[in-house]
Amino acid sequence: MLRHALAVLAAATVLTPVAAVAEPAPTASDITYAPYIDITMSEPRLTEVAAATGVTHFTLAFVLGSHSGCDPKWGGTIDLDDPRIIGEIDALRAMGGDVVIASGGALGPYLEHVCGSADALYEAYSAVLDATGARHLDIDVEAPIPHAMVNTALKRLVDERGTSVGYTMRVQGQDYGMDPYSVQVLQDAAAKGLEPLVNPMLMNFGYSGDWGAAMIDAAEATRGQLGAIWPGKSTAELNAMLGVTPMIGRNDTGMTTTQAHARALLNWAQANRIGFIGFWSVGRDNGDCPGGGVSPVCSGIAQSEYEFTKIFAPFG
Repeated sequence: MLRHALAVLAAATVLTPVAAVAEPAPTASDITYAPYIDITMSEPRLTEVAAATGVTHFTLAFVLGSHSGCDPKWGGTIDLDDPRIIGEIDALRAMGGDVVIASGGALGPYLEHVCGSADALYEAYSAVLDATGARHLDIDVEAPIPHAMVNTALKRLVDERGTSVGYTMRVQGQDYGMDPYSVQVLQDAAAKGLEPLVNPMLMNFGYSGDWGAAMIDAAEATRGQLGAIWPGKSTAELNAMLGVTPMIGRNDTGMTTTQAHARALLNWAQANRIGFIGFWSVGRDNGDCPGGGVSPVCSGIAQSEYEFTKIFAPFG
């Protein structure tokens, strides 16, 4: 994602990986609210946010391939079993929380690009899940991927590990919904019997009128696209497959998501009983740079600390 391009990556120390967690397969509603946090950055810490807000589920961004190949690392450089990151996850779980692992984003190298087969990609995803004990995987698609291979690996994760999988997708416009390539990825998923959570990025797309209404329009248009891909599903079933992820405060391409917009989106999500809300990102959820430009460490608008995290909290 463009919104994390300034994040600073750190080196890591190797620990023994956490064993795979043998738990029942998660349901579609297992985690319904998990704002994104750039875990390659040392602040804010997961437990600090949880203590301040009561929110205990987060989406950790981003797992990438390393420059040595099909070797998953945080941000492409930090070992999966980095003691700080694993320590934060363990401490969060001690508070009753859990995490979604996000792969992809705006920066490379994509794990999906450097792993040359569905089997290799499955093993790489499994290594991430084993190291973190996670049961939820999100693929953030902001560049073309070998989607047939990716969907094959994801279907195997679902079938063999009971992993909950999802796609975070680009939006083309408020009335159009997801861009054509995102639709193509999901058509292939459906053909393979895969039914992921579909999470449109409600940010950085063309719109007119009120930005809050435009985000809701884009979400509804995405639901319409899902109905065309999975025509046998009811509106309630399609809603359960649908997530939304706005970018709080100043967006990369000029629009601004305000607290009022967030509340309107929350009200719509609750009324429609959709499957998931996230946002980019917890590290930006503060008022440290009101009137400023786009930053990975503040929202660019006047707000209280973790205000957006708290606004969306009733959904979780």
